[in-house]
Amino acid sequence: MNQPPTRNLHQQIIDIIGEQIVSGAYAPGSFLSPDRLEQEIGVSKTVLREALRVLASKGLIGSRQKLGTFVRPRADWNLLDVDLLRWQGAGIPDKGFLTDLGEVRSIMEPAAARLAAERRDEADLAGLAHALERMADAGHDTDAAVEADLAFHRALLAAAHNELLTRMEVVIEAGLRVRDHLVHSTEHWADPVPAHRAVLDALRDRDPQAAEQAVRDLLAQATADLDLLHPGETP
Repeated sequence: MNQPPTRNLHQQIIDIIGEQIVSGAYAPGSFLSPDRLEQEIGVSKTVLREALRVLASKGLIGSRQKLGTFVRPRADWNLLDVDLLRWQGAGIPDKGFLTDLGEVRSIMEPAAARLAAERRDEADLAGLAHALERMADAGHDTDAAVEADLAFHRALLAAAHNELLTRMEVVIEAGLRVRDHLVHSTEHWADPVPAHRAVLDALRDRDPQAAEQAVRDLLAQATADLDLLHPGETP
């Protein structure tokens, strides 16, 4: 059987161990046995060593002389790392994770919309309009709906023309993927097009206040959709 490319194998091992740590299978303070991991996962010492090095760079693990490799406290984790955001959204999403993401979005996206209303150009509007068309065409195709939603919110951040703010798309993407897959996998979800169109219309009108409010309304709808699935448990 053909072996997967080394680079892909490295990422697979990083994902396996990273997800186990983030899920709590390996609790903070617990020690990892490289020999046992080699046997359980079925990889060489070299591949495992490289995976552990990457996990250490993300703040997940550390090492102590004579004691070995251990899981670091959650306060040391690089929570904005793309992989950590993805791992936290995998499987059954944690209530705290969804709450934190919802709060971050409510702080960041309305402000981004205000800037976008003042700074957007025609290319920005075209990108948002195209994403909106994809959203309308997606219908009940969950994967297409998720990707269209992500495209719209990426375009909204880009329209603010703030390089650092644009990089925050990794946070929004993590939250959107989890929320959208939960909501669109059911029959009980509101049509997302009108709420997103209101954002685009406000940007076209160069109305910062309307743009901010439209995003707040959109986020409120997202919260309501999740509450229908898990009353009193999700943001």
